Amino acid sequence: MTIAKPYIEPKDLSNIPRENLPTMYDLPSEDPQEPGLPDQFHSLQPRLLDDTFCPPNYPSDRIYKASDHNLYYDLTHPLWHKRPDWFAVMGVSQFYEGKDLRLSYVMWQEQVSPVVIVELLSPGTEKEDLGQTERGTDRPPTKWDVYERILKVPYYIVFDRYTDELRAFHLRNGQYQPVDLEPDRRIWMPEVGLGLGLWQGSYLGLERLWLRWYGPQGQWVSTESEQERHRAEQERYRAEQAEQRATEQQQRADRLAEQLKAMGINPDEL
Repeated sequence: MTIAKPYIEPKDLSNIPRENLPTMYDLPSEDPQEPGLPDQFHSLQPRLLDDTFCPPNYPSDRIYKASDHNLYYDLTHPLWHKRPDWFAVMGVSQFYEGKDLRLSYVMWQEQVSPVVIVELLSPGTEKEDLGQTERGTDRPPTKWDVYERILKVPYYIVFDRYTDELRAFHLRNGQYQPVDLEPDRRIWMPEVGLGLGLWQGSYLGLERLWLRWYGPQGQWVSTESEQERHRAEQERYRAEQAEQRATEQQQRADRLAEQLKAMGINPDEL
């Protein structure tokens, strides 16, 4: 029988100077038994990837985007899975069997691999994310092995938010090869019709470097809120232009009326 431990009131910290208390930088952000659990960045960054991933050759209902969803890859070991921070699949229904929200992504049912996977480095998962771990005896294959050899994902992206380092790998001849990024730290993906790069800006009120998709002309893909703001600005501009034209027309009419009056003509009788 388990004996419950008595509850101990938290220590009164009111008399301890704030600068002497441990901060979030002093405390572990991960459970050693479950490394890689999401922090706030791990929840915000995938949202921006979702918002801007709009491949031009696929309708939105034929694209599946997910973050922190189990990705099952081996029917022989049906419980084996990986959990990418973000991934996208093109050419499948947005919903499972066209009607239901997915609980996970099961390869032997879907039959279509992701086209790109993004991992956001965390201290507990960095070595595995970068393919620096070995597969243990009677253990599932490493994340790198699954993405490269089993799923054959064309593009594997790794981003370290602590150093703002972006690393990209492209599958060539069955192996991931490092990609030399463009000078502005971007990578174009012809199979997707989009590129991925580092964008400095404010997203959901947080200013920093973000991973963001861009289009063929190098322009950043707009989020829905940015599109709405742009539409509102256009509407306001059109309204201002219409008001200006109406004012100018009225001013011309007033000048004409004054000229007619000066000629002895009552404009109201015309």
